[in-house]
Amino acid sequence: QVQLVESGGGLVQAGGSLRLSCTASGLTFSSYAMGWFRQAPGKEREFVAAISWNGGSTNYADSVKDRFTISRDNAKNTVNLQMNSLKPEDTDVYYCASHRLYSVVRRMPDYWGQGTQVTVSS
Repeated sequence: QVQLVESGGGLVQAGGSLRLSCTASGLTFSSYAMGWFRQAPGKEREFVAAISWNGGSTNYADSVKDRFTISRDNAKNTVNLQMNSLKPEDTDVYYCASHRLYSVVRRMPDYWGQGTQVTVSS
């Protein structure tokens, strides 16, 4: 049974930083590309960032480029999202997700975590 468990969300002031983590179990983590997504109430879930199985490739949504950094530690089955210069519009529930293919993970992940709330106050 695949499980993705996010942590690290919380309340932060605008301009601050948070680091989200997602720990995976039930899959061969190093064989999967990983992604982060976010969703506000009543809105579509949107792509934030993705990383290939070995960390060699990453890509980001334009809205977070140069502020967020995705990374992974295959020895710990963990993917992280370092979020800097946070803005009130970054307030969302953040989800991690996985797919075997890096080219697919940002469009159609096959496994999802339960989400962690990030709230940025102005």
